[in-house]
Amino acid sequence: MKVIFAGTPEFAAIALKDLHEAGFEIPLVLTQPDRPAGRGMQLHASAVKQYAQQHGIEVLQPLSLRMDSKDAQRAAEAKAAHERLLATDYDVMVVAAYGLILPRSTLDIKPCINIHGSLLPRWRGAAPIHRAIEAGDDETGVTIMQMEEGLDTGPMLAIERVAIEAGDSTATLHDKLAALGGRMIVATLRQMQQQAVPAVPQPEAGLTYAAKIAKEEALLDFSLPALELGLKIRAFNPFPGACGQIDGVTVKIWAADVIDAGSDQPPGQILAADAQLGIVVACGSGSLRLTSLQKPGGKRLPAREFIKGFALEGKRFEAI
Repeated sequence: MKVIFAGTPEFAAIALKDLHEAGFEIPLVLTQPDRPAGRGMQLHASAVKQYAQQHGIEVLQPLSLRMDSKDAQRAAEAKAAHERLLATDYDVMVVAAYGLILPRSTLDIKPCINIHGSLLPRWRGAAPIHRAIEAGDDETGVTIMQMEEGLDTGPMLAIERVAIEAGDSTATLHDKLAALGGRMIVATLRQMQQQAVPAVPQPEAGLTYAAKIAKEEALLDFSLPALELGLKIRAFNPFPGACGQIDGVTVKIWAADVIDAGSDQPPGQILAADAQLGIVVACGSGSLRLTSLQKPGGKRLPAREFIKGFALEGKRFEAI
């Protein structure tokens, strides 16, 4: 079976690696254009492009696949990409976190199969891993689905569940689901080589949308319950990184424990900041013990180290 692969971040690169190592012929990879990143804002290739180039796989990086785009450059690149797809001998396109919309013109060439990091129809959309943790879900998983023009609306070919552990952040859960997605897509394609795989329509009940994460969401509102804030801190690790402001300084908060006991102090007030008690902050209900923090230009530090270089006693996280 010949597979065109479309994806961009590490989640997709793991699936590409698994397909390649499983022996599937991959004549072409689609990924997003190189983006500026880092302090120097130099152009960086996506994780998918890096893997493809390391293994001699042709890479195509159109700005868009929509030939009807009003932007002349995007329309021209989309037309060239469409012609390249038509000229390529392949059986199926596998898509994982590509980041570009596949128009009907692409979907009609050959079957397109998506690796989605949620238990569809829950958390259709751009940020299913973040939103599952933020919502306090007990489980999530990976769905392999046939693609159609709707947003993650296609029928399901395979689905597997994963428990969300109390210590999971988006970073740790991402790695679990990426590994699972790679195994599942290999198994699904191998099954397709032998026989037709039943496509099961998604249930109508339980539909939710996982909106793209905005950087503005990272600023914590300590008037919220500690339990809700703890979920946000886990959900926003590693991106965009939950934070609070003290004396005008933005402090990243990478990990925290929820404490049921509340306080008569206003939300955001730092109740303790020492090596024994740690950094404890009053919330709308309950409290948070902050365990990993980072100041601008600094490194992530455990609370006991952070307080050595940042005086916190008696201070308060600013209200938003």
